[in-house]
Amino acid sequence: MSAASPPPAPVAPHGPPRRVLVVEDDPTVAEVVTGYLSRAGYVTEHAADGFAALDRAAAFRPHLVVLDLMLPGIDGLEVCRRLRRAGDGPAVPVVMLTARGEEADRILGLELGADDYVTKPFSPRELVLRIGSVLRRAEAAPPAAGHAPVLRAGDLTADPAARRADRAGRDLSLTAREFDLLVFLLRNPGRVFSREELLHRVWGWEFGDLSTVTVHVRRLREKIEDDPAAPLLVTTVWGAGYRFDPAGDGPQA
Repeated sequence: MSAASPPPAPVAPHGPPRRVLVVEDDPTVAEVVTGYLSRAGYVTEHAADGFAALDRAAAFRPHLVVLDLMLPGIDGLEVCRRLRRAGDGPAVPVVMLTARGEEADRILGLELGADDYVTKPFSPRELVLRIGSVLRRAEAAPPAAGHAPVLRAGDLTADPAARRADRAGRDLSLTAREFDLLVFLLRNPGRVFSREELLHRVWGWEFGDLSTVTVHVRRLREKIEDDPAAPLLVTTVWGAGYRFDPAGDGPQA
C-alpha cells in the first residue's frame, strides 16, 4: 500500500461529517486509511496504541472506530471490550483490521460485538465502503412505533421501535446485529435463508465473510435457546441455511 496520490474514494454518507478514529500502529497503513477517509468526507483522528485509542475515543467521540487487532499497550480485542463497556448510549460501531492468520481473534472480535472486519492486506477503497455500510446501518432511524408492531413467538418478544427483546419477561442483552437478526427471523418464520441471503438482507452487505453470519447465529442461539447445542428455534437446514421455527419444535441442529 502506498500513501501517494490515492484515487478518489467513495463518498461518506450524507449529512454532517462523521468522525472516524483510526487505531493502527503502522504509520504507513494509518496514513493511507486516514487519507482515503478524509477524501471521502470523514473527519479522522489517529491513535497508535491501545491506551491512546481509549483516550482519543473518550475525547473525540467518534461515530466509528477502525481498530487494528495487533497493538502496543493493550490489544484491539481489549480495546473493543472497553469501548463496549464505555458510555450509556449505543456502543460505537467498530470495524476491525485483522491479519490472515488471526481467524480465532477475528471470530472473538465479532463475538465481542465488532460490526465488521477487514483482512490485511486490504483495499482502502473497500474499507471505506465497509465503513459507510456500517454507519448507514448504525444510524438508520428506527421505524415509527405505529409501523413496527411488537413481534412475538411463544415466550419470545421483540419490539423493533424500542429495540428491546425479552424471553419469558427476561430482557435479552443483544448486540445491534443480534437484534437485527432476531427481528428478521421473527418477521419471516418458517422460511429458510442462506448465509448469503442473511448477510445481504440483515447486514445490508453485498460482500463479506460468511463466518460473520455463523458467529451471530451462534451468539443469538446462546441467548434465546434453552439448549444452544440442540437449538429448536433457530435451526440449521443442512446445505441450505437457517430457519426460524416459532413453535420451537424444529429439527435439532
